[in-house]
Amino acid sequence: MPDFFSGLVAFAVYFAGAIGFCAAYCIVYTRVTRHDEFSLIVNQQSASASVAFGGSLLGFAVALAGAIHHTGSVPEFVIWGLVALATQIVAYGLARLAYPGLSRAIDENVLAAAIWVAAVSVSAGLLSAACMSP
Repeated sequence: MPDFFSGLVAFAVYFAGAIGFCAAYCIVYTRVTRHDEFSLIVNQQSASASVAFGGSLLGFAVALAGAIHHTGSVPEFVIWGLVALATQIVAYGLARLAYPGLSRAIDENVLAAAIWVAAVSVSAGLLSAACMSP
């Protein structure tokens, strides 16, 4: 039974850390983009903003799951979590380079732009999770 409790404590620590990282990611991501995701999603019920932001968060969560899986300590998890966050911001920047006017398109509820951002974000998350090593 002691193994169960130590596992439960580890779960709680990593899960709380992941929630904290996801909240921090949402804050950073919404500051980096040129459009206001929360206003578009909540006030205008924009499908494009939801798909783009949701895909971005999903991509980050995949990378974060990789960090949790491949690390042996909380400090190591924090470092890989920061790497995952930076990777997602770079991926968004590259998506903007490939799609000039991306934020304007999401602002105008262009679903193709949102799907592009989501696909780039999930791809970056999968690749960064695969590249993390113990």
